[in-house]
Amino acid sequence: MDAAATRMFQEAQETPQRVQTQQDRDTHHVARIAGALRAFGPRLVLTSARGSSDHAATFARYLIETQLGLVTSSASPSVSSVYGARQDLSQCLFLVISQSGRSPDLLTAAAAAKASGAMVVALVNAEDSPLAAMADHVVPLRAGPELSVAATKSYICALAAIVHLVAHWSDRPALLSAFASLPAQLAASWQLDWWAMVEALTPAQSLFVLGRGLGLGVAQEAALKFKETCGLHAEAFSSAEVRHGPMALLERKLPVLMFSQDDETRSGLEALAKEWSAQGVDVLMAGRPLPGVRTLPVLDADAATAPLLLAQTFYRWAATLSVARGYDPDHPPHLKKVTETI
Repeated sequence: MDAAATRMFQEAQETPQRVQTQQDRDTHHVARIAGALRAFGPRLVLTSARGSSDHAATFARYLIETQLGLVTSSASPSVSSVYGARQDLSQCLFLVISQSGRSPDLLTAAAAAKASGAMVVALVNAEDSPLAAMADHVVPLRAGPELSVAATKSYICALAAIVHLVAHWSDRPALLSAFASLPAQLAASWQLDWWAMVEALTPAQSLFVLGRGLGLGVAQEAALKFKETCGLHAEAFSSAEVRHGPMALLERKLPVLMFSQDDETRSGLEALAKEWSAQGVDVLMAGRPLPGVRTLPVLDADAATAPLLLAQTFYRWAATLSVARGYDPDHPPHLKKVTETI
């Protein structure tokens, strides 16, 4: 099987054009939603999502908290969908992220949040979905049809929509400029050579995937893709949390993949990479070159958009790794495209 012939590869390759569509079609619409958010003045933000969309929510948490200073936390859908508990969400923003907009637990959670006084904003790919109909405001992802079970372009489009919304909401010209540069940077990131990752992980059985801050969500997403498309047991951790127990598992046969963006978290990740490499751990770092560490090249980019570029390059080489390990990334065992969690 040729990795370039898989739907996962081809759909991920479309991402730059899809993000360009967001810019072309939604700038004024997103600016209006941002104005509504400023007028509403939420006291805190709750995110609600599953799977890859929940990894996008992790990114949203860090971006909103660092750019707007608003406490942001993940809401558990089961509180309303299973336990039926009522919460006081007055003056809260309830940010729901979904590709299909049809998962029953997300719909129940969004309805309960709205009934409890929250403003519901949905980032959704299916604009005709029940979630879009229920929300107060909808930010379209513009990813187009995604047929591969493994989400790729819809995940990056969710991150792009989050950057777009927060850039307007916070009224930060630098963030708007970083968003404007995304299509060209995503296209360039697709061309980067991460063959070293394929070489290191084809024989592997398990690995750690690390990130921190704005990069934690892409580490979570990479670990999921390793599981579902490569049959590879991968666990994602913050580089701060990994020292609290998980690093006891490290040995020479357990490789580590690190994602680093150029912000205040980079020095800590780099120090950890050098420490573990000196101990004989096979460390791959997506970031600037470090002595003794296998480097995966990245583009220079704003810290807020760097995780999107990391994901774009990763998807290409994850599809390649999947095929190298004898898997079909488009048909993961036991999985289907829309997961209807209750």
